[in-house]
Amino acid sequence: MRVLAADIGGTNSRFALYDTDGLARGDVPRPRDRLCAVRLPTAAAASFPDLLRRAAAAEPGLFALPALLVLAVAGPVRDGRRCTPPNIPWTVDLDDPALRAPDVPPLPPVLLINDFVAQAYACLRPAALDVLEVLDGDPAPGAAMAVVGAGTGLGKCLLLPPSDACAPPRALSSEGGHALFPFTDEREMAFAAFIRAHTGREVIGDLVVSGPGLRLLHAFHTGQWLDPAEVAGRLTSGCGNDEGPGQVLPPISSQVLSWFARFYGRACRNYVLETLALGGLFIAGGVAAAVPVVVTHPAFAAAFRQSDTHADLLRRVPVRLVRSPDAGLLGAALYGALNGVPCAPGVR
Repeated sequence: MRVLAADIGGTNSRFALYDTDGLARGDVPRPRDRLCAVRLPTAAAASFPDLLRRAAAAEPGLFALPALLVLAVAGPVRDGRRCTPPNIPWTVDLDDPALRAPDVPPLPPVLLINDFVAQAYACLRPAALDVLEVLDGDPAPGAAMAVVGAGTGLGKCLLLPPSDACAPPRALSSEGGHALFPFTDEREMAFAAFIRAHTGREVIGDLVVSGPGLRLLHAFHTGQWLDPAEVAGRLTSGCGNDEGPGQVLPPISSQVLSWFARFYGRACRNYVLETLALGGLFIAGGVAAAVPVVVTHPAFAAAFRQSDTHADLLRRVPVRLVRSPDAGLLGAALYGALNGVPCAPGVR
């Protein structure tokens, strides 16, 4: 079956057409399974129909008779038909009459899902991903797995095993990135006040563990307002590998890195405890993929495993970083392969 996968985030929108027969059987994806692909800046599109126009213009082969379109969008999905992403200035509405305009490519049947459902499904095929082992552990068999990731915002999802042999895995999306972020001491409270002063908003996870959060943290410590990519470049300038921070970072950059790693570890720990995800934690999202040291830094491990009551439990949870930029596309294609058609005997 041909599945058109779309991963629509606050920064980039990715499209790819997959042959999913092998994915549905559990095979490791092959390069030839991905028939064509394109990446576009999300902000360049004036609307969802306009994004589809741009995708078709950039790669006409995308709409070459797919049996199913899986749209993974960074926001809450309502009734399987509508999503209003908090970090995108337009709505995805499958009932929008503008989708029937003659210059918009005709759509096959559509499955609309949260973007971190797609990230979670990608983690079902770790052999197909670029995965870095962050923390060792001893996962509980059959337990839930957590997926957390910082990008334009903070995404979270819980991956549950199938309820029976023929059912697909269950992925429970979350808008936990919009919950208030917990700070623990006076210096952190000063950072929270800084965020409120410069954004006029409540201090939620999206404003702390994210690309915009990294920008705010750097400005708090240095007084310099840089794009998140520029801050990331400064944090990686002293890193010779993925194992940890290098020795040549200026002290102020080391402080920014340590704080961000601590906040990232705290966000992951809280979600694992809230969901009892004893099967392991996958870290996704653009920030850690671009700057792996934010999760390999000792401050991440210290924050992730800090608990007066459940430190032993947390030490048993393995943590892995997904560095593949197109993991969301693979996950969307796999979601379509496993949920878009009836399950064949023995296929999970």
